[in-house]
Parts: sequence; C-alpha cells; structure tokens
Amino acid sequence: MLLSKTLRPSRIPTRWEDVTPEWITAAIAGRHPDAKVGDVTIVTRDDGTNRRVRLGLTYSAGFGPETVFLKAHAPRNRWVHFRNRNLFNEARLFQSGVPLPVDHPFVYKSMIELLRLDFLLVMEDITKRGADPRDATRPMTVAQVANGLRGLARLHSRYWGLTAWNHPRLRWLQTWKPSQGWQVGLKKRIPTGLERAGQTIPREVTRYDGNEIVGIWARYVASLTTGPMTLLHSDTHIGNTYVLPDGNVGFLDWQVVRRGEWSQDVGHFLISALTEDDRRRNEAELVEEYRQALEVPDDQRPSTEAAWLRYRTTPAYGLAIWLSTLGTDGWQRREVSLVLAQRFANAFSELDTMAALASFGA
Repeated sequence: MLLSKTLRPSRIPTRWEDVTPEWITAAIAGRHPDAKVGDVTIVTRDDGTNRRVRLGLTYSAGFGPETVFLKAHAPRNRWVHFRNRNLFNEARLFQSGVPLPVDHPFVYKSMIELLRLDFLLVMEDITKRGADPRDATRPMTVAQVANGLRGLARLHSRYWGLTAWNHPRLRWLQTWKPSQGWQVGLKKRIPTGLERAGQTIPREVTRYDGNEIVGIWARYVASLTTGPMTLLHSDTHIGNTYVLPDGNVGFLDWQVVRRGEWSQDVGHFLISALTEDDRRRNEAELVEEYRQALEVPDDQRPSTEAAWLRYRTTPAYGLAIWLSTLGTDGWQRREVSLVLAQRFANAFSELDTMAALASFGA
C-alpha cells in the first residue's frame, strides 16, 4: 500500500509513492462516480524519457479499473520538451475533449501544472483490452498497417481543413514549423547517430553531414503547411502503436500533436511499422488505401500521383528523427533506434526523397 496521506487531488504527485486511494478515487470519479479506492499498489514503473507507472487498485465501494497507467514528465527532460514545444500538448489534447476517431487509451484525468512545467495523465491500462504494444523489433503485418492507415484517415478526415475557428477547442494547437528548438537538438545528436549507424545505411544518406540532414528535415517540415490542414498525431512510429485482438491498431503518446498536412503521419507510420521487404512490395498500395479511406470532398482528396509524390518526401522527417534518437542515450533502446534509422535511410534512398522534395517544391 502507498503510504502518503497528504497529496491533494488537484496536485501532480512528485513521487509515485505519494499517490493515495483518495487521490485515485478523485482521478477516476468522472468515469466511475460511485467507486471508492481502498488500496493502491505499484505494479510496474518505468522512469525514462517520461515518468510512467502502472498502479493496481482495489475498492472499498463501487467498482472501477483493476489497474491504471500514469504518465508525467521526467524532470531531466522537461526543458527538451519545452524547447520543442511539446511540453503540454498531450494533456491539452485530452483536456479539450475533442473526439479522436482512432483507437487510443481512455484518459480518466489530464492535469497541467504550468509553474512546475509538469503534466499528468491517468489512463486506462490498454493491456486489459488485450492490446499488444509494438516496437521496431516486432513489425506489423501489411494488413495491420492498412488498418492503422484507415484509422489515421478517419482522424485526418474528422479535422480536414482544421483552423482555430472551425475547431475552437483546438485553438491552442501549433502548426508544424522547423523551429530552432527542434533543430538545435537534432544537430547535436545526428552526428553521433551517423557514426553509430556506420555502413549499415546507404551512401545516399552518409554523403550528408548532420547539419545537411537537419536542413533536409527542415525543408520537409516547412512544407507541412501546404494543402488542407488537419490534426496530426505527429509521432506515429511503431513504438507508439498497439494491436488489439480484433486486429485494430491504436496509437499512444500524443505529445507531439500538431496541425499540419496528412503525409507526416502516414509516412512515419508506414515506413517504421513494416519490414523493408514488406514496405517495398506494398507501400504504393498502402498509400492508396489511405487515400481511398479519406472521407473528404473529392476536390480536396489528393490524386494517386500527388499522394505518392508526397509520401516519397516523408523519409526526410523520420531519417533525422531516428538518427538523432540513435545518437542519444536513454531515449530508446539502441537496437530499436538502429532498425528505424536503417528503415528510414533505405526508404530515403529508394524513394529518391531529394528528387521528390524538389518536385514538390520543398
């Protein structure tokens, strides 16, 4: 049993041991108003890039979830997220209450403490629904990726043409731009990522230095203001996904959520989630699957040719992100970062991303 008795329901716990039955009772009350938590135990914890814990709950009255999952900022990473303007995005998204028509964890409570630069989410434990969280070492099948792309198409269609006026609850949402905050971090870490990847990535990538790769990334990100704007998850790599027993794909970790053009979500998910052989054999059909699933006016739906060209530009984003992650200790396991850096590097080469960027005008 967690022993602290002083944490107020309005405060974010600085230690998971401070969470009390009374605090959790208040957190889940919106969904389970008659529940009274009698005991709280720590089941698992993972204090890495964020602070995460799974808590076991028993009840002295009513009923509620057997376990919940809590997520907050790790103190050492707050300034990185602040610099990248990601600090409060996920909490604000779930506080806004806007519908997200793709599977995601149910959030019982979302909290922000501006002065402490902290947030907290109290979420469902998706493993209780049989969810199978994935990472790059356990790629998806083509059918699973198709399902995930249809989910992204539903999300994008719901917010197609997004502005602060037609969706005022998302007025706070930032439009993608290649900010200096992002570029500083990428330039610092990509050289180490290139060194660690070595000859496992193609010459078409290694001919560029870190600053040049960031410049390519910036060209792509700047282009995300073209075309109809929508709500982007913006961090759709396979490590932020799960597969349910019925085959549906869900998305975790909405911290990078942005307003922008559809291609970033599609390319980052598709390229990261498949083996390279499966990607090569199926990517054109999968991009078309997404395109056809969009529920938007015909005159706003990208043509097959335009969608394919746009998809070819997307490795510019993932290449920089995963070389940077590979060059950073403690963000992702080395084997995960290396596999993803390789997938995006090979896609960058094979899809001739530089030519696609030029053709697109980026």
